[in-house]
Amino acid sequence: MADLAPFTLAVVGAGPRGVGVLERLGANAAELLGGRRLEVHLIDPFPPGPGRVWRYDQSPLLRMNSMPEDVTMFTDDSVKMAGPVLPGPSLLEWARQVRDGVLDAEVPPDVVAELTALDSFDFPTRRLQSAYLTWVYRKVVADLPDGFTVVEHAARAVDVDGPLVRLSDGSTLRTDAVVFTVGHLDADPDEREHELATFAAGHGLAYYPAGYTADVDYSGIEPGETVLVRGFGLAFVDLMLLLTEGRGGRFEELDGGGLRYHPSGAEPVLHVGSRRGVPYHAKIGYRLRGKPLRLPRFFDAYAIDALAGAALDFRTDVWPLVAKELAWGYYSELFTGHPDRVRMDFAVFADAFADLPWDSPGMRDLVLRAVPADADRLDLDRLDRPLAGREFGTAEEFGKELREYVEADLARRADQEFSADLGAFMALLSVYGQLPTLVQKGRLNASSQVSDMDGWFHGFFSYYASGPPPRRLEELLALHEAGVVSCAGAEMQVTAEDGVFVASSASYPGTVPARTLVEARLPGPSVTRAADGLLRQLRDAGELAEETVADPVTGALLPSGRIHTRVSDSRLLDGAGRAHSHRFAVGPHTSARSAAAFTRPRTNALSFRQNDAVAREILALVSPPS
Repeated sequence: MADLAPFTLAVVGAGPRGVGVLERLGANAAELLGGRRLEVHLIDPFPPGPGRVWRYDQSPLLRMNSMPEDVTMFTDDSVKMAGPVLPGPSLLEWARQVRDGVLDAEVPPDVVAELTALDSFDFPTRRLQSAYLTWVYRKVVADLPDGFTVVEHAARAVDVDGPLVRLSDGSTLRTDAVVFTVGHLDADPDEREHELATFAAGHGLAYYPAGYTADVDYSGIEPGETVLVRGFGLAFVDLMLLLTEGRGGRFEELDGGGLRYHPSGAEPVLHVGSRRGVPYHAKIGYRLRGKPLRLPRFFDAYAIDALAGAALDFRTDVWPLVAKELAWGYYSELFTGHPDRVRMDFAVFADAFADLPWDSPGMRDLVLRAVPADADRLDLDRLDRPLAGREFGTAEEFGKELREYVEADLARRADQEFSADLGAFMALLSVYGQLPTLVQKGRLNASSQVSDMDGWFHGFFSYYASGPPPRRLEELLALHEAGVVSCAGAEMQVTAEDGVFVASSASYPGTVPARTLVEARLPGPSVTRAADGLLRQLRDAGELAEETVADPVTGALLPSGRIHTRVSDSRLLDGAGRAHSHRFAVGPHTSARSAAAFTRPRTNALSFRQNDAVAREILALVSPPS
């Protein structure tokens, strides 16, 4: 075995996910590597560790939407995997250990002060996260056992032909296996976006299709011009900062709280809207007060197994279990954390709640009897669409309503009296981790899976659980007060007419014309429209396919946009559905639907489980069982 040539593995993508796979290769080596050497080639034009999204070279204004205690790259004993646990520090623990001299890390001077003052409830800059991920990568490499060699390639993989991987720098690697550690897929404009781009080109307008905000050049947007922005989530928040404070404006802290914005004169006027018409909820800034939550309670593996039959509809058959789980988390915290606001013993409520179908007359009656205040009752419909059915006479009236909505959200997310919201948040996280198991069962109606689960529910999750730091909404209010941001309302529509873009909404009458339109969102997954040349090459050769979802009854196929992989082992599936023996793919836009590469500690993270599983599959190729 020792005389064999090294097994050569190409890892295409050296960001957090690629490093996570590398860490699991090292962790499982003692059991599975045998005596053969493993040569790992990390291929990425961006620095290994942070990768593209978390690279240091981006605006210092951009922050994470996670608190540092909720970010880790290391496994713990909650992760249900075959390989060994190798613990390590969360971002917060790392920062404190570096500050106290316990860990030695090269930290760029620009983030030293931030690292030193970092608190549990802060939202770190992406530059600080970049420093953490760089340290993680170096630690992973330093901890690799004997027999490993890591080679970095600051280039793109542009072609894979059998065992040969060609790079953008002109070099070629001969490999034994390839793992594509892909993040969110860049995509060319869809049909509607292409129409808008063509209209813009023909009328001298500016159109910015969906893309990662930090990578888009917005320098062509002129000071003072009206810009239509579709999307009120995290991409908008980044855009808002880059075009205001990023252009020399300044926020002033007011003595009585809140902010005042002092324009530089270089800002455009952002007219923003979305389907909901409101920004994502601010992140919660407190902890639970009640007893530890038991999650998941109603949407666990047993419940998923019990979803018998074919062609299940997500809204009809699955959402009631999901909603009941969210309500369980919410009311568990309300009853145990705020017993003065309920009229029933929690044990009595819990027993009755468990036996009742979601939103049934009996459950509604139970909540009415047990929770006297309407403001303390969970209303998921109102939460999902807070402006549904509401119309205002003018843009000014709507703007006043939106300010009050954002102010109330900021107050609620900062006041532990509303910690039941955190109970619902934790339940939503537990639900999200169960959905890939549901997909693997293959029982969902195809259109419902694509439009309801991957579409509507993913959007609801992001809106409720993945919003910006509270400071960003305070800045939004200040920019609105300064006239730099105006709000279009709910069900925003943009048409191309009379040589300009025109925005309207269901919230108030009237339209707003503009010569610039920005799609403030990431593109949805699409292998068909993949912007990456390597993915296109593999797709066109039939060696990589777009996942299609089959209706269990009719057999009709709908594309999901994701890279088609075998969920059990992350092997790539080709156009004929055959699994490739030596090619793998992991990431959020594969069939496995895993979440971010890093995660909250002690959550049995799916991405960690997948990293471990694919690492063990690769090591079995290096040293096949005898």
